[in-house]
Order: sequence, then C-alpha cells, then structure tokens
Amino acid sequence: MISRNKWIILILLGLLIVGSLTACTSEYATNPTTQEQAAEPAPTAVPASPKTIVVEMNRNAGNLAVNEKLTITRGLDEVSQECIECHKAETPGIVNDWRESRHGHVSVSCLDCHAVEKNDPTATQHEDLEGTDTYISVLVPPSRCANCHPNEAEEFDSSGHYRAALQVEAKDGMQTLMLVHEGQNHPEFSNVTQETGCMQCHGMRIELDDQNGPTPSTWPNAGIGTIYPDGSVGNCSVCHTRHKFDIAEARKPAACASCHLGPDHPDIEIFENSKHGQIYATEGESWTWDSAPDAWEPGDYRAPTCATCHMAGIGELSTTHNVSDRLYWNLWGKRSAMRDSNDPMSALTGHGEEGRAKMEMVCESCHTPRHTEAFFRQGDGAVQLYNESYYDPAKKMLDELKEKSLLKENPWADEFQILYYHLWHHEGRRARQGAMMGGPDWAHWHGFFELQQDLYRMQDIYNYRMETGQIEEP
Repeated sequence: MISRNKWIILILLGLLIVGSLTACTSEYATNPTTQEQAAEPAPTAVPASPKTIVVEMNRNAGNLAVNEKLTITRGLDEVSQECIECHKAETPGIVNDWRESRHGHVSVSCLDCHAVEKNDPTATQHEDLEGTDTYISVLVPPSRCANCHPNEAEEFDSSGHYRAALQVEAKDGMQTLMLVHEGQNHPEFSNVTQETGCMQCHGMRIELDDQNGPTPSTWPNAGIGTIYPDGSVGNCSVCHTRHKFDIAEARKPAACASCHLGPDHPDIEIFENSKHGQIYATEGESWTWDSAPDAWEPGDYRAPTCATCHMAGIGELSTTHNVSDRLYWNLWGKRSAMRDSNDPMSALTGHGEEGRAKMEMVCESCHTPRHTEAFFRQGDGAVQLYNESYYDPAKKMLDELKEKSLLKENPWADEFQILYYHLWHHEGRRARQGAMMGGPDWAHWHGFFELQQDLYRMQDIYNYRMETGQIEEP
C-alpha cells in the first residue's frame, strides 16, 4: 500500500508536470515554427512619413556637461569665459582637451592663442564678437607659440623640420610629380594628391579667402613645415596635438609615425623591428611619460623612443626641438655625407662630429661605451657600402646615359630612371636607416637585398642602351 505522504508527493509532482506542459503549449502558441511563420501573410508596408524627422540630443564632453552648473573661470576674462561656455556645447571635444591641458591649468585662454589685431590678414569676427574690439583667427602660427616658448621655436627653426614645406615649394621636380604626373593635369583636381598626401606631412603655404579664413586647398594642414600668412614656419600641434598639447603624447613613437613610415623612410617600422621597439611594445604602457622636460630619464622608461634619442634631456644633454642636432649622417639624401651646415635649408644641416658625440651620450645612458662604439662602426660601414657600391655606380650610369640622350624625357615612364629613384629614395634609405637604428630586416631584406637587384637590372638596361644606342627596353 502507498502511504498517505507518498500520495501527497505524487499529487504535487503531477501538478508540476501539468504546469510545465501548459507553459510549453503557451510558448509554442506565441512562438510558431519557421514553416508557420512562412505561411503567414507578409505584413503591410507602412508608407514613409512625409514629415522631416528631427533628432534632438544633448552633447557632452566628459565631465563638462555632466553638471549643467559647471562654470570654468580660472581667472579668465569675460570674453574667454563666453568662448568656453559656447564651445562647451558646439565643440565639446576642444574644450575638454583644453580643460585637461597644461594651458587650462595655468589659465592660458582661447584668446591668448587665437586673438589677433584688427589689421591682421587672418582677422575675423563671428556674430557674438561683432561690434567689439576682439578679433580672432582659426590659425595659430608658431610665432604665437614662440611668445611663451621661445627656446623651442628657435631650436625648431634650426632643424631639418623647418624646410619641410619650403623645399617642396621650391623644387620643380616635386611640383611636377604632384600636379602633372600624380594629378594628371586634371583641370579641377590636380592638386588633390598634395592636399591629401604631401602637405599633411611636409606642410605648405596657407592661403586666405576673401573672408580672411584659410582656403580648403591649403588647410586643414597637419604638415610639420607649414608656412603661415605671417611668414612663420612650423606646426607645433603635429607632435603634441591641440588643444591638449600633451608632452606624453609627443614622447611616444606614434607621434612621429604618421610621417616617418612607408617605403621611403619606414622609421616607425624600423623602430618596431628593433630591440628598443620590442621592449616598448611589451611594457611601454607602464612607463612614466609625463615627467618634466629635463627630468625624463632612464627609469621612467626602459628603452628609448624617437623623442628620447633625438630630443629628450638625458644625462648631461638638455632637451632640444632641433631634431638634426644629434645626427652625424644625412641618411635620406641620394648619397650620404656628414652634416656640416648651419643652414636649415641645407640637406646637411647640423654638425656631424658634435652630433655623434651627443648621440653617443644618449646611448651610453643605457649601454657601455664598447657597445655604443661597435654599433656605430657597423652602421657607418653600411652607409659607406651604399655610397660606394650602389649609389656611385648608379649615378655614373645615369650621367653617361644622359650625356648620350639615352634617357626618356618622362622619368616616370623610363625603367632605368625609376630604378635609380627607388635605389636611393626607397631601398637605399631603408638600408641606411635600418642599419643606423637597429632594424635588421629593413637593413637587409628591404634594404641591401633589394638594392643589389636594382643595381643588376640597371646594369642590364645601361649595357643594352650603350651598345645599341636605343632606349627601347631589352
């Protein structure tokens, strides 16, 4: 016989089973199978509303708009406060960057950088300033930065960065390459390759429209050598971007990477291939990046970045914005030579022996003198090998073919001239820079290995043209 308690348990189990079946049936009824869904008639399309849909949203910039009562004064004048209040809503990212910047901390306001005299060629007034004596410009030339940072501006003006746009502007070959060959003499768009490419690294001369604003063909311009309407040259925000101007950002290799990369000067790729780059990739995020300029030393980091070697105050060296100051060779020219010029427009700006001594001081902050001396002996040998065994023979063949009129008028349609250009501008640079910055793959496989192929092919073309007197390719 089944006891009373067991009967009760069986009844409860039965009720639970019935409840579960009911739930399953209900779910099935509200969630039909795929076949049943397919059998149902398609829903009637709802016609589009003829009314314009307006989406309203509140913009914010981090902590700026969280509290609507937040007011930033910091001793700023009334007009500057009005700028901030308006731009908190219109361009919150700008205000948030400024709020976190050193400028924001010490009450350097919008007007300190953007205010200009009424007769300035870039002077404008938006509607909130009309009728006042305040004129502003979207452009902030390096001459304005120099008011507070005179040493940095002077150092920059002595560096190779200074000529970045001026040399492109002055070279007919560069202008022809951009406008005629790359731009194909297009009546409207021939300058596009310069606007989207060349000037975003080199910079160019900013022109103004009839409203005193920069023309869209010359600005926005991220080039290091930008030439402003007042004649001053440079673009501080390339390395520490506006409006935060963060010293930590400028010290990281990414600050240099947007220009120093690619087939012709793959410096960021060389750095990543080096032991320095490997250490940075492994642990760089844990390093100290915001030490004071002359106090950023080994211990804050375990391996150097671009800024460490070329700019940082380290050991007995002071900081510098002259990136040519610690260099011995010109590694980007057709043929490398020791630097020996005070002229920033010269490809040899700098002083080679002094530059090498300074760079050795950088290296010896972490390495022994024996290690440093041996490293530079290897690198100097690679540069000399390129000069004597690759560039000199290539240039000799080029000159002889030119003398006998055995070169095509269009160099970009002539295999020999293209190979000559690649030999020095691509493979030759990679071999030299890879050797001097510890990037073995770039020194060898992307450097000398490809150089010897260039040279052998050039010799074949040279021999054919000299023997036949014909330009046609063999």
